[in-house]
Order: sequence, then structure tokens, then C-alpha cells
Amino acid sequence: MQPTARRNSRATRFGATAIATWAATLLAACSSPQVDKAVPAPAPATPTAPAPKGTLNVPIEYYKLANGLRVVLSEDHSVPVATVGVYYNIGFRIEPKERTGFAHLFEHLMFQGSQNLAKGQFFKLVQGLGGQLNGSTRFDYTNYYESFPSNAVETMLWAEADRMHSLDLTQDNLVNQQGVVKEEVKVNVLNQPYGGFPWLQLPQVANTNWYNAHNFYGDLQHIDAATLEEARSFFNTYYTPSNAVLVVAGDFEQAQVRSWIDKYFAVIPARQAPPIPDISEPAQTAEKHAKQTDALAPRPALAIGYHVPERWTPEHFAFGLIDEILLQGEASRLHRDLVQKRGYTSGVSGGINLLGNMFNYHGPMLWSASLVHDPATSEAQIMAAFDENIDRIRTEPVTQEEIDRARRKIRSELYDLVGSSSRVGLVDLLATFALFDNDPDRLNRIEGEFAKVTPELILKTAQQYLRPENRTVLVVAAGKPEAGAAK
Repeated sequence: MQPTARRNSRATRFGATAIATWAATLLAACSSPQVDKAVPAPAPATPTAPAPKGTLNVPIEYYKLANGLRVVLSEDHSVPVATVGVYYNIGFRIEPKERTGFAHLFEHLMFQGSQNLAKGQFFKLVQGLGGQLNGSTRFDYTNYYESFPSNAVETMLWAEADRMHSLDLTQDNLVNQQGVVKEEVKVNVLNQPYGGFPWLQLPQVANTNWYNAHNFYGDLQHIDAATLEEARSFFNTYYTPSNAVLVVAGDFEQAQVRSWIDKYFAVIPARQAPPIPDISEPAQTAEKHAKQTDALAPRPALAIGYHVPERWTPEHFAFGLIDEILLQGEASRLHRDLVQKRGYTSGVSGGINLLGNMFNYHGPMLWSASLVHDPATSEAQIMAAFDENIDRIRTEPVTQEEIDRARRKIRSELYDLVGSSSRVGLVDLLATFALFDNDPDRLNRIEGEFAKVTPELILKTAQQYLRPENRTVLVVAAGKPEAGAAK
């Protein structure tokens, strides 16, 4: 359930926020107790306009309950599997000051039991069905999902509603998960070579607004200092129906699922959604440089980050194609030059939003490229080669052939996601478009927006956003000699 920076962005442009594990053994499934009858009927659905012929057309029903919970349904009977996702509008970025790591800590607390499911029973419930589940904390949301045989939809809706309504927050659970989260920080960051590189380190250097620039994984002292009163306040503030989106995708009957959602979720009391703090980032006007030493790293590393255009603007889609052309896959310009031609590194990774994809965030974001290299190759050599590629895309229009190839790759990824039997990635995009934009049908318009991008727009976007003044360079010095290296 920990955040993991993507190393292979080709596979995750539209992918799920976290990779879950299928259950190895069959455990006894829990039965779902009855809950009080539903309160007022939900608002009428917002119909989905038919997509133009030949484009993606995922069926989407979108409505809101009286308590503020936004609901997205996507019915598909191709395989007998359903996926439920609940997304809350609280992530690393907007967690309370002086309590860094609290958003992540609370993600763990959500698995510690509720009124009708004791600690550990949520896992047993899903695994007993032969399903998969996970939760994750990202820049702007915390999410939970389950994918399971479709005859258990009602059971899983009941289970998610139970913990949204009546999470079991105790001192013992808090202390236990404080220990778990601290150990996770140590294992995945502090005691791991390149542990926070670059997803955790680069934003702290590139950004100036505290909300965008603090230690997202959390200061161990802040995690230790969290009190039960603070945990309960956090739950009552952020884990409310009005601050959440529920998505159900897969094999179900819409009318039946609507009645179950009304039965289990509409009875949860309404609470006002919390205000979102100012997360705007001032424009960067001068190139930034930072150097850090990783005591566990055997080789030096380099990361370069640029602030990107606002989501869902024409320039945003143009930058998505720039990312594809420059960085994604073995046919990309940076891979062909730095890896295949010059041999400076074994790979270059990165993209827009290292903890997800170019759509599932809300607020300022970086596009980054990072690599690990041999000590014999200098930072100056790498930067010179990198700049050659950046200068080229800023001064020479890309060919229509390159644009068409990039679009085909993006389209393939998008259709792979929609066709996945688990539908986890599909749920992720539907949920985040509803959470941040109140418009899950944006999913069906992605392909059309990419189709509008011209070589002229790519050139203009590259000139505006790939300026040296808009970038940050992070150098990581190796603190541990490679095995067999001369001393």
C-alpha cells in the first residue's frame, strides 16, 4: 500500500494507482448484515452523450446522493467480474502541516476494522472471494478498490459503506499502524538506494509552496506525534460522502446496484466537504540545481524536472505527446540517444506524474526524466546530450509520422486499460475525473483531445514549457562504491 514511483512508464500511463496481489488461498467469505433502509432517492443520472464513431465509448452513469457522495457506474457484462473503488479527496499534497505522512498513515488505518467487520476481516472477505484489493495514497487522493466475482457486488458495497460510516479508530490500532508506516518509510526510502529518487526528492526542490514541496512520505517524528483525537478529526473531516467518489464497474445490473448504493451509502450522514488549501505554484523564473548524496547508492543518478501545463488544456495534451516522443519506450528520442547511441545509461524513465498518469492528479505537476549512470560519465556529458534533444524539439517541428505513432501508442494503452478484466485502471480514471472535474465522461474524450494536437502546438508548448528557466536539475552522488570498483 505504499507509494511507488513508476520505473516503466510505458506500462502505466493510464494504469492503476497500485498493483494488487491475487489471493493465494481460498478463505471463508463473510456475510453482510442488514443496514437500515435507504434515505431519499438519489438525483437523476447525467446521461452520457454518444461518442463519435470509431472513438472510445465507455458506458457511464453519473449521479450524486443526497449526502453528497458522487457515484459513477459503468456496466459491462463481458466477464463476470466487478470492481468497486472509493476515492477520497485527500492526499499527500494537502495533509495537515506538522503532521506530514498523516494522509498515508490514515490509508493504513482504514484497514483496521469497522463496526461490522473486525480487524483483518476486510482482507479475508475479498480474498475469500478470490479477489484482489489494495489502497494507495497519491498527491491528491487516497483510494481503495476491490476486484472480485460479480455475484458479490452487494457484499462489497456494504463493506465499503461500513468503513466509511463507522471506522474502528482505537489507540491500539493507531499505535500499531504508526509502527507499520514508520517501518515502511525505512524499508522503501531511508534504507533503500535511490529510495525517494526522484518522486519524493524532486518536488521538494522544484516547488516553493509547502503543500507541493514537503516530505510526502512523512517525517517520522510527525508520524509518532499523531494522536487518536487527531485521527478521529481527520476521519470526520476528509472521509465524508461529500469528499468522496464511489465507482462500480463491470458485470452488474444498474438498477439493482443503484438500489444497493442507496441502501448502504445514502444512510451515511452528510457532512460538509473540507475546503481545499491554496496549492497553486508560482511560476519558476530561474533554473534550479540541487545535489544530494545517497549513502546507499552505488552509482550516481540524475533527474530533470519541468513544470507542465494545466490539466485538460490543449497544451496538456500536446505535452502528453511530447512525453511519448521524448521519453516513453525504446523508440523514444532520449532512449535512442542516451542509451542506444551514447551508452550513458541502461535506461531513462519518467513522465508526467510519477505516482500515476497525466490525468489522475489535481494541481501543479512535474514532467521528469531520470537515470542512473556510471561514474565515468559526467553530469556535464549527460546534460549536454539531454539538452540536444530538448533543443531539437523546441526548434524543429515534429513530423506528422511521429505524432501519429505517438497517438497510436497512447490509444493502444487506453484501449488495453478499458479492456482489462480487473478494470482497476478504468475505475481510477472514472473516479479521478469525477473527483477533480465533476465529469467522468472525460474518459471518452481523451482520444479526441489528442487528435486535435498539431505539430505547431507541440512546438509552441515545447518552447514555452521546456525552457531552462522552468526546470530543476537534481544530482544524486553515490555514497557507496560499486562492488568490484577500484578504491
